[in-house]
Amino acid sequence: MEADAMAMESTELKVSELLKEVNVDYSPQFSKLVDNTVSAIKASIDKIPNDFKVTADLASRFVADIGADKVEFKFKKPEFIKTGGSYSTQSIARPEVNVDLIIRLPKECFHEKDYLNYRYYAKRCLYLCLIKKYLERCSSIDRVEWSTMQNEARKPLLIVYPAAKLVEVPGFFVRIIPSAKAIFSIAKLNMKRNNIHNLSNGIDLQATPKYNSSILEDMFIEDAEFVSKYFVGWKELKEALILLKVWARQRSSVYVHDCLNGFLISVILAYLASKQHISNSMKATEIIRVTLNFIATSESWNRGLYFPKEGQIHITKEQKIQLRDSFPILICHPSGGFNVAFRMSRIGFTRLQEEAAMTLRCLEKCRDGGFEEVFMTKIDYAVKYDYCMSFASLIGRGLSGELAQPNPNLWVGLGQQGKKEVFALGFCLDDECWRAYEDKIHGILSKGLNDRARAIQVTWRNTQCQWSVDDGLSVFDKEPLFIGISVSTLEKAYRMVDIGPNAESKEEALEFQKFWGEKAELRRFKDGRIAESTVWESEQWARYLILKRIAEHVLSRHLSLSKEDIVVVVDQLDFSLIHSAGGNDLYPISYAGSLLGAFDVLSKRLRLIEDLPLKVSSVLPLDSAFRYTSVFPPEPHLLANEKIESLRLNKFVPSCIQALEVVIQLEGSGNWPMDEIAIEKTKSSFLFQIGLSLQKKWGMTCTATEDNVDVLMSGYAFRLKILHERGLSLLKKEVGDVQAKQVSSIDKNLLIRSQHANMINGLQSRYPIFGPVARLAKRWAASHLFSACLVEEAVELLVAYLFLNPLPFDVPCSRITGFLRFLRLLSNYDWTFSPLVVDINNDLSQSDEKEINDNFLVRRKSQGESGQSVGPAMFLATVYDKESEAWTGLSPSGMELRRLVAYARSSANLLTKLTFQEEFGPYRWECLFRTPLNNYDAVILLHKDNLPYPQRLLFPSEVNHGIHVAEGQASKCFQPFLLPKDLKGRPEELKNKLLVDFDPSKCFIRDLKATSFQVWHDYLGGDIIGLTWGESYSSKKRKHVEVVDEEYNPLKVLKAVGEIGKGFVRSVYFLKPPRLRD
Repeated sequence: MEADAMAMESTELKVSELLKEVNVDYSPQFSKLVDNTVSAIKASIDKIPNDFKVTADLASRFVADIGADKVEFKFKKPEFIKTGGSYSTQSIARPEVNVDLIIRLPKECFHEKDYLNYRYYAKRCLYLCLIKKYLERCSSIDRVEWSTMQNEARKPLLIVYPAAKLVEVPGFFVRIIPSAKAIFSIAKLNMKRNNIHNLSNGIDLQATPKYNSSILEDMFIEDAEFVSKYFVGWKELKEALILLKVWARQRSSVYVHDCLNGFLISVILAYLASKQHISNSMKATEIIRVTLNFIATSESWNRGLYFPKEGQIHITKEQKIQLRDSFPILICHPSGGFNVAFRMSRIGFTRLQEEAAMTLRCLEKCRDGGFEEVFMTKIDYAVKYDYCMSFASLIGRGLSGELAQPNPNLWVGLGQQGKKEVFALGFCLDDECWRAYEDKIHGILSKGLNDRARAIQVTWRNTQCQWSVDDGLSVFDKEPLFIGISVSTLEKAYRMVDIGPNAESKEEALEFQKFWGEKAELRRFKDGRIAESTVWESEQWARYLILKRIAEHVLSRHLSLSKEDIVVVVDQLDFSLIHSAGGNDLYPISYAGSLLGAFDVLSKRLRLIEDLPLKVSSVLPLDSAFRYTSVFPPEPHLLANEKIESLRLNKFVPSCIQALEVVIQLEGSGNWPMDEIAIEKTKSSFLFQIGLSLQKKWGMTCTATEDNVDVLMSGYAFRLKILHERGLSLLKKEVGDVQAKQVSSIDKNLLIRSQHANMINGLQSRYPIFGPVARLAKRWAASHLFSACLVEEAVELLVAYLFLNPLPFDVPCSRITGFLRFLRLLSNYDWTFSPLVVDINNDLSQSDEKEINDNFLVRRKSQGESGQSVGPAMFLATVYDKESEAWTGLSPSGMELRRLVAYARSSANLLTKLTFQEEFGPYRWECLFRTPLNNYDAVILLHKDNLPYPQRLLFPSEVNHGIHVAEGQASKCFQPFLLPKDLKGRPEELKNKLLVDFDPSKCFIRDLKATSFQVWHDYLGGDIIGLTWGESYSSKKRKHVEVVDEEYNPLKVLKAVGEIGKGFVRSVYFLKPPRLRD
């Protein structure tokens, strides 16, 4: 209870600090800035002469695009100008600080039937055009830009930036919003009327509820008293509104035109206050919880939300029916004839309910009341959805990529089999054509993906570009259309066969064939049923591409787009996980099945060995290849088979083979020696005997050293290790420190590694996408030369944390989404004040968590007392490692972690931009794995031909700056591939030429670490090593190389490095001198 109270107090403190950050200080200076800007706007409008004749020439393309006529009018000054919106209720939320200025359009500028055929929209725009012209002449105005009302292109707004600036409110602007109060008869705009007549062409007129509601919105925009009155004098309600704005802005999927905005949040709060669901005694956080629960679960949404009756206003039953029939979501304005939420779609509201429910889970389950997850975590499309798609090809091609007709008011819809069906429809019908296109694509994908997709969002945020009404509406096509898809389950997403209607159902079968085209085929299934179906043949390891193939097929078929036009972000990073050998791309993960099969055979054979004093009781795989997280799982090697087949057809036979560690446990015995050295010698004897038995009984090739035995079989090299039985006692809670100390460090290491491998293997079986995400994360860390400070087990735990603690997201179901979340975790986690606890099997009790937290505080306290950031800065705790000693006991240091965080943040930002197609260039995806070399003091380039696995190299490194210190020729003593002449001889001789676990770069790096350098390298086989000078050469600023301490000449040191790596080092470059000693 005490802990809960402390957590609640901590949350309230954080919320209070957040409110200070996002609240606006309504100081006299700010009020003066607002008043002066409003006065300047009024003065500019006053300069416009009355009866000035306004014609379509002011915005000819806009007027033509919406198809309006009879738009001329004589200018009259606004009847009324006042501030409104969040400023009026003092609920502005930073960083967007703006004030709404409502100007009431004069009735004399309009005819009584101007609500028809977009005339109102045209005149509204022209009125603003004239105001803009005069505002731009005002010296108090810095600039005037165009924007839109809730992404509705047919309703432009003016954004006015004052010339005067206030440091406290950077970027401040005023939005000029027209009001049409009392201009038209409300009855003429009821939801059953059609008010777009000139496009009917004899077709039956259909109601235009969105068109009508859009005009009603302007008519009722001044009437905000029904909302604002609840915020007067209610501090907590204002705070709740501000916090909910922060919450919504962090969620791109709900803070969008078809879902939520700041005004609707205030309306929902006002409704809850009117129904007394919230009270003055509640804190802001309690109001937020009630509001989110209402959004997520209330049955009232099915009926619609109606404010209490006020005065003479009465909402008739007919009005309610009209509104409910016209809109999926209804929040009725007190006047009765207008739905405040008319833009909100059913799909958008479903997203809102899901986000509200997810947030409630965060409040309940996450630490500190979910503060970080609710208010501080950015949930944009790239990190939320599993598959992200965009139509980049629409840029510059016109609406839907097919706007080729001479009449710009024709929207080309594309029907079945790519046939063009040209409708005489404008850019704006009842709803805008972009919204209709969103619905069309959503319908196609929903039908094509079926139960594979849990949620689909189609968004064409076409008004984000710098726009002017002079450009008309066609320019909005230039913004790419975005699609986000959340997968239901991987099992469904990876399904290879979709079964359609039975052959007897002629109409359904014909519809199925019409939709799928050539992919539809009639099949007989095992149960005897004959039915239509679609088949997506795929290798097991490539099934994640099935959903992409389906989306490409249905969209290209029904929208006349080529597959090249459709960008699906799913496999763009696969280049980093494949081999390039002999001009062919190889996918090492495809060999995982044969590896596990070989291990099973080895495991059975080890258990069958009988000529041992102690039988083999268990065999556990340690290498990451066995748990699908190795970046490059080994391929079967021709020379590691029991029988060597013909080698003539194989041009590339590697000289080296990876050693895959396997740990063996023997039966218990009390006869083991007590001395650590004697124990290791006994283990060596057992391993030697095991090797002899395998060789004798099954003819397997075994090579023995004092430390281990390597077994070659089925194309793989297995390295056997023995875990002494006393090591198992560490698992038991009753084991004392004395016994624990008797366990050798080798056994401790093997025990922890086996526990880790077992847990990660279990996690991989629960979440099949975990492996690919971990592989990408490891590849990224290695490519940026972090192999020395972030071991692969630590990377696996970081990725595991994403799957075990996914909130505020769902568990990732695609590799790129998971990888992006990994990068954001690295860059955003509070490493200084929080341990990262990975509880894979829910084994940690409250006392365990307290112990972990105490261990973390002890480490941080010792680091603080030392007066500097020494020791490891990342604390990764697990049930088998509560002191974070196994993988982050020595590194990363504070400096290394800061570099990791900076690189992760930069990569996350780039990956987000790539997902949204905001970055262009031939090598943009590759940039995620290219490390900047100017961040090192010196770099060493290695000869590619001397690397054991040159096919893993992503990009050959080149340096074009700095001082070239040393250069060397490649040694001919070692070649990564066996030459044809080496492949001649008896099988035994050929196997002797195979180098097991040989890597010259490991030896070279070990020698470098003995020097005063900090070494940065890529354990996966990069051809570059980064060097930074040791901490002893610290100073506040760099000096030129000529003035460096004569006793320590960096050029001489680097030349010596070149000598150490002679034959292996290609070049050494000196980039920055060391810092001088203080």
